[in-house]
Amino acid sequence: MTRELLWGGATASSQYEGSFNIGGKGIDTQDVRPYKPRTSNATKETRLLTQSAVERAKADIAAGRGNYPFQRGTKGYEHLEEDIAYLKELGIDIYRFSISWARLFPNGDEIEPNPEGLAYYDKVFEAVKAAGMKTFLTLTHYALPLHLVEAYEGWTNRALIDFYERYARVVFERWGDMIDFYLPFNEINAGYFSPWNGVGLIKPEDGPYDMSKVFQSLHNQFVASARVIRMQREVSPASQSGCMVAAFCYYPYTCSPEDNLLKLLDEQVNMWYPVDVLANGIQPYYMERFYRDHDITVDITEEDLDLFARYSCDFVSFSFYTSSCLTTGENGEQTAGNLVCSVRNPYVEATEWGWQIDPVGMRTMLNAFYDRTHKPIFISECGLGARDVLEDDGSIHDPYRCEYLQRHFEQIALAQQDGVDVLGFIMWGIIDIVSAGSCEMGKRYGVIYVDADDEGSGTYRRIKKDSFGWYRDFIARYHRTGAISF
Repeated sequence: MTRELLWGGATASSQYEGSFNIGGKGIDTQDVRPYKPRTSNATKETRLLTQSAVERAKADIAAGRGNYPFQRGTKGYEHLEEDIAYLKELGIDIYRFSISWARLFPNGDEIEPNPEGLAYYDKVFEAVKAAGMKTFLTLTHYALPLHLVEAYEGWTNRALIDFYERYARVVFERWGDMIDFYLPFNEINAGYFSPWNGVGLIKPEDGPYDMSKVFQSLHNQFVASARVIRMQREVSPASQSGCMVAAFCYYPYTCSPEDNLLKLLDEQVNMWYPVDVLANGIQPYYMERFYRDHDITVDITEEDLDLFARYSCDFVSFSFYTSSCLTTGENGEQTAGNLVCSVRNPYVEATEWGWQIDPVGMRTMLNAFYDRTHKPIFISECGLGARDVLEDDGSIHDPYRCEYLQRHFEQIALAQQDGVDVLGFIMWGIIDIVSAGSCEMGKRYGVIYVDADDEGSGTYRRIKKDSFGWYRDFIARYHRTGAISF
């Protein structure tokens, strides 16, 4: 029997809330990421923060200067009640949002939480509940208190596991009865493909990341996830735990055996490693060779392995925006997507930002994740980043977004027919937010427009796009008919 799907929308605290210096919040790793006018490599530049870049940002914060988009987000902190009212009108079943760790624990290692942060999130949880929406909470979404990076070297240090569990315990003891689904970490594999965002690792000034530190950080996050699940099942047993990765749907660029093998090996390390640990409860065999071949050392204890085996997640989730082609050769145009680069696929379209639009890839991923884990699957992020235009009459026409959603929803229906147990779909950036990859406002995802630009100018007024009505009508029709139809 096919379950009834939940339809939702998502934001992230660092991209949405703003008010970075209000209510006792501490500086986090996103607050120090500067805006840079987009070039062909701007995405890479904005995510690889060195110590000198962090020091520049701290000086700018002290002097009240500079353009740091995440410090203002889209001013969700100020527009909370209005935004929740819009989401209620939209009719979504579930709202995914994140808590700012630095708003609850400004430095990350305090013993007691910040009272003003508690009071703010009291309002968030109560507003979501009053609107009749389920809560899908992300405990950490690409934002770590900066103090933990500078004093402890981020997630390389196992001390963060204890700090994180203390933070999570406060969340579940205070709001656990209102948390339906949760993720310990957003796109946990980002620690590998985007270490600053994923694990708070500063890039050396004159060379690549130390891969032992990268993978030790990932492992420490795996341990933290399992410990939080253990704690949550005691404190808030009704909440359902998940793991989440960024899904890339890899294709070999050619039918050469070498390209196909490359696809297999990259898929294992980039995508399946966290899934095998967090959903299947195992330290996968293939990582032993990867560590050996790349001279990587990771401290993995028997206690860690026992935690993984005993406290795996209840459901699996992934973000899906694009598919990726891989080749061992030098042929093929490079393209970007979700903080990573791959070879351009000639069989699919691509956005202005190089993200390849591949709805069939979503069906492929739904089948692949379900086949590997046999656990219910949540599509926890998906959406189209585009340059939406506010017309003189106050309208925003975005038929391309409606078409994008329809094509992906059709593939969800087919995946259900395949037998995949799908929990639901959550549209990314349901209200316009600052793009995590490109650090800009110009790349918009929402069905609700926010009147702001890359420099922070604008009224921050909320305006419904055409896609708002399209998504609202789709959700209402789905719940009336029990079918994905258009």
